[in-house]
Amino acid sequence: MKVLYYDCFSGISGDMNLGAMLDLGVDPSYLLDELKKIRIGSYEIQIQRDQRRGIAGTRFEVLTSREDSSRHERNYRDISRLIQESDLSEEVKDLSLRLFLKIGEAEARVHGCTLEEIHFHEVGAVDSIIDVVGAALCLDYLKADRVLSSAVELGGGVVRCAHGILPVPAPATIEMLKGIPVTSGAVPFEMTTPTGAAILAATVHSFTDRMNFTPQKIGYGIGTRDTEIPNVLRLYLGELEEDEPGDDAAQEDAWLVECNIDDMNPELYEEVMDALLEKGARDVYLTPILMKKSRPAVTLSIICDSRRKKDMEEVLWYQTTTFGLRSCPIAKTMLKRELSEVETPYGPVTMKHGFFRGRKIKSKPEYADCKRIAREKGVSIREVLEMLASGVPGKGTG
Repeated sequence: MKVLYYDCFSGISGDMNLGAMLDLGVDPSYLLDELKKIRIGSYEIQIQRDQRRGIAGTRFEVLTSREDSSRHERNYRDISRLIQESDLSEEVKDLSLRLFLKIGEAEARVHGCTLEEIHFHEVGAVDSIIDVVGAALCLDYLKADRVLSSAVELGGGVVRCAHGILPVPAPATIEMLKGIPVTSGAVPFEMTTPTGAAILAATVHSFTDRMNFTPQKIGYGIGTRDTEIPNVLRLYLGELEEDEPGDDAAQEDAWLVECNIDDMNPELYEEVMDALLEKGARDVYLTPILMKKSRPAVTLSIICDSRRKKDMEEVLWYQTTTFGLRSCPIAKTMLKRELSEVETPYGPVTMKHGFFRGRKIKSKPEYADCKRIAREKGVSIREVLEMLASGVPGKGTG
């Protein structure tokens, strides 16, 4: 499995991302030729070797005239039309629009208006459009199976923009990074821009500081500042390592969020669990416990990925009686899974199979299918399960 890993120890911006992508091995001719397919006026691109604090890498810069730079107030519909009317591939168009949608939705929430009312200022400029579409082109070129990232350094101080002087991180930037691990204060400057935040929020599958893969290539994208921390974005392209040759068990990072509750009507737990699952929880479960003074209580536990952690907390604050939560990062190990369809006298049932070291070691029917069949045919779920356990002829589709 090919892995792309963003090491954001010095933040991330659109131009740093493109510099790192080119340094990693994306063909410059491919990128420049593809960017010409989007008609956004005159500009010049400079790609050159540079270094920060002794680290050499690639600097990507978009140069525009003052007149072109002033014509950059576009709304989402304008940018969508530019992209849709281009000759870019459908995959690149879709990802480009997804990135701009991330920014637009964040700006709309910050300003308390609709997406249609948002005017992209800095992000609507020629150089920012190049940065966003270029990111989509490079990701499509590399075709990584999985995109990972470290925690994201935000920087500090203030930043000057169309709305005036704002604190770092800019409101839209931190809006997009909700649920994503961040650090701040390494230097008194903006280290992560809205474009950089959108790239991470829209494309990264998991955030972790543990790199459990084999690096094959490393690229450095050079930023504009000369700070105490090298102003570079480091990208790794590698392959996932396996604990043992032939293992089918995959490991990924997740969060465990928990609270103890001793004063809530038990009838409410079903609704709370449904809300957590709808928000993207991987698993939700209840554990009976005894608290101080022998009070019976329940531990409500949720397993989720880092991007959903804040959503889980919000459900717990609003829909339970708890006054406190605890959370910690965990590692999940899961067997490789395949699905097949088994024909039964009552109809088809989906079976889930688990594999380890190339061998199928367990199978189980999907409970929802068994429940549906039992209701439709007027039999008990136990009868359906026993029939499947006894072995029925079927056909695989997985």
